[in-house]
Amino acid sequence: MSKVKLKDFYSDWCPPCKKQSPIIEELKDEYQQVEFQKIDVDENEELAQEYNVSAIPTLIIECDDEIKQRYVGFTKKQEIKDSLEKTTSNC
Repeated sequence: MSKVKLKDFYSDWCPPCKKQSPIIEELKDEYQQVEFQKIDVDENEELAQEYNVSAIPTLIIECDDEIKQRYVGFTKKQEIKDSLEKTTSNC
């Protein structure tokens, strides 16, 4: 079966990232079939560049390493849920 991943590009000094973090934690509990990855852009600059992350938070939802959805800036839980539902059902 294909694997859905949510990559959360963040930094500890970023206020919107701190606001986004509890939402991601809730989604982790709700979507146990999804692999969640928290990626600190200060510690993983090359990976952030590889994914063209120019602002944080950036959330990237992938299926089989193909980007299906990208959110830049604080994103509401329902928007992320809708994308996860769509991606997990089509992946």
